[in-house]
Amino acid sequence: MAYPLKFPVDAVVPILTVTNPKPSLWIVELHNGEDSRLTTVMIDHAIKPALDAVERHWREQWRSAQNVKGKEGAKGALVIVGKRSQDKFFSNGFDFPSVTTNSNFFPHTNNPFLARLLTFPIPTVAAINGHCFAAGMMLALACDYRVMTDGSKRNAWITMNEIHFGAPWPLSFAALLRAKVSDPTLHRKIALEGHRFTPREALEAGFVDHIVQGDTAVVLAKAEEIAESASSLAREGVWGIIKSDLYRKTLELIARDPRSVNAFVDDAAAKSRL
Repeated sequence: MAYPLKFPVDAVVPILTVTNPKPSLWIVELHNGEDSRLTTVMIDHAIKPALDAVERHWREQWRSAQNVKGKEGAKGALVIVGKRSQDKFFSNGFDFPSVTTNSNFFPHTNNPFLARLLTFPIPTVAAINGHCFAAGMMLALACDYRVMTDGSKRNAWITMNEIHFGAPWPLSFAALLRAKVSDPTLHRKIALEGHRFTPREALEAGFVDHIVQGDTAVVLAKAEEIAESASSLAREGVWGIIKSDLYRKTLELIARDPRSVNAFVDDAAAKSRL
């Protein structure tokens, strides 16, 4: 497979790039504008096919390594980072106007994506190189590990700020938060107060694993270090299987996220599928 891979594949201006700097490491860079907002196109035509491409490549290596002593070629890990040429945003969340006018967005686009990332078959690391807002925070929580800039050179917050602009949470968000953050007091602070966590606060709260001083390159380097350390855990091929059981209730709730359906909503879903 020839890297870098650009997505969407037919786009004049791609919004996501996949690289493979080491045989066992893949990096997904989000660069949808400066703040990498998550849209239907970004998720359905960039992130999802990028995850498919990474898994396809890893599984090819995994199959080839099964009869080799040590199974070194079966290692694998994935890093997701915000646009590398800036240090302000990891992701600024959804493009809210486009999401709120699409009744199929959560059941057909966002929720399958969260489930896919939550159960990805190799370790995943979010390299949070700037602000991480709303759905951007959910993307980071769906990863297995999180590394964030310490915000000492430029402010960086991680927050679920829907309470401040009147957006109710989908069931999938609440389910994912409960799976990754166990303290009810933190649930209140995150969901009901929309607190802007500094990197240090997020580290102390336990939903960020490491903070590092420096720019995107430094954050990415630490994320790669963690990915490389965890990559051997993919060798036996059960990383994703165990997560599917570990997060079974969460996945059931993500799949149950309700939506209003009428003939036009149903037809719009069929149009996107067919």
